[in-house]
Amino acid sequence: MDPIQTLLSNGTGRTLLKRVGVAPPPTLRRYEPGAPLLVGPAVAAAAGAGALLKPAVAALEAAGARVLPAGEESAERLGLILFDAGDISDPAGLVALHEFFPALLRRLAPSGRVVVLSRPHESAGDAAAVAAQRAVPGFVRALAKELRGGATANLVVVGAGAEEHLASTVCFFASARSAFVDGQVVRLRAPTVPGGIAEPGADAPLAGRVVAVTGASRGIGAAMVRAFARDGAHVVGIDVAAGASPLADLMADVGGSRVVADVTAPDAGARIAAASRAAFGRLDGIVHNAGITRDKKLVNMSKAAWDAVIAVNLEAPRRITLDLLEEGALTAGGRVVLVSSIAGIAGNLGQTNYAASKAGVIGLVEAFSAALGPQGITVNAVAPGFIETAMTKAVPFGIREAGRRLSSLRQGGLPVDVAETVGWMLDARSDAVTGNVVRVCGQGLIGA
Repeated sequence: MDPIQTLLSNGTGRTLLKRVGVAPPPTLRRYEPGAPLLVGPAVAAAAGAGALLKPAVAALEAAGARVLPAGEESAERLGLILFDAGDISDPAGLVALHEFFPALLRRLAPSGRVVVLSRPHESAGDAAAVAAQRAVPGFVRALAKELRGGATANLVVVGAGAEEHLASTVCFFASARSAFVDGQVVRLRAPTVPGGIAEPGADAPLAGRVVAVTGASRGIGAAMVRAFARDGAHVVGIDVAAGASPLADLMADVGGSRVVADVTAPDAGARIAAASRAAFGRLDGIVHNAGITRDKKLVNMSKAAWDAVIAVNLEAPRRITLDLLEEGALTAGGRVVLVSSIAGIAGNLGQTNYAASKAGVIGLVEAFSAALGPQGITVNAVAPGFIETAMTKAVPFGIREAGRRLSSLRQGGLPVDVAETVGWMLDARSDAVTGNVVRVCGQGLIGA
């Protein structure tokens, strides 16, 4: 439990924090079934023709949002500021960002959202256009650090052909589901396998999907199981024998199926495929959540500690994914989601094995997304920052508090924050979301 959040729960604690000059972290709005998408109306505008804005606004309105045109007079607090920067073609054009945002930011509600749309800078054209589009991520990351009250800012880079595949991503970043995702850049790529665009379902975006989750019995894995089931998925939970009892209880609660297996076992992939088919007839996605730590400084680390972490965190996801493909369990429309870590991006003292394994996971995303894209299978990863779990409770107090506070949102995340992000990646509408590693860290300063 966050000690500052505990103090905030009573009047005496709030008074004490105010007297010692400790700014309380904002209360984050998280998703609740039936709640509106936004906390207030949206304002939408574009620098230019707005080719990206039109489908984005259509997706928001289909999800129940009220979208106001830029310039409409209103004193209402805003739930979302949406801006299409995709037509900015030279450095001078970047002034559109300065002209559009300042007045609206003063009206942004607590837990409000800023979503910016842009184009891939690599294919923007001449040097002026490349520079302009490459400038947009820097603007968004800096803006995210200026927002207050639990508001967030994120960027969606839309490749050619992905314009009509914006719905799940725009709605995710606009919604309370993205409470702890801040300052991120996500790329959308045109799906290589033609197919219909699934109809949005605000409260059941995973309806009918069959999803397997490794490391499912506790912590982030258990939060994933509950969130996916809440959103309509049929879930197959996998964990080792030591977690068999809580796994059985959890899967009974959500009406799912379970597999007691070690992910490092040679037959793990085949067993997951067989269990998914036996229970639900197929498999639509796999979430490689299982992971372990064996922390020591490298000079004191045993080979056994090194080997165990690499085997569970990196080799098992690689091999299970390949086995599922060989079994024909993952086909067009399939989803592979891996779990990396901020440690894999920035490194961490005493975790050379863990950091190597989680950086390797990013390599799997890069390799698998390129290889499986032509088959219509998407591959992405989440990289959690400081998340309030049993594992982080064991971290020494000073390090734990630094991990909590060193982010734009000034607090740790919850397991459900990771689960919501993975759920967006699993959504049938997220067929353009592939090759991404999305940090769930409240825009943590570590590794930024």
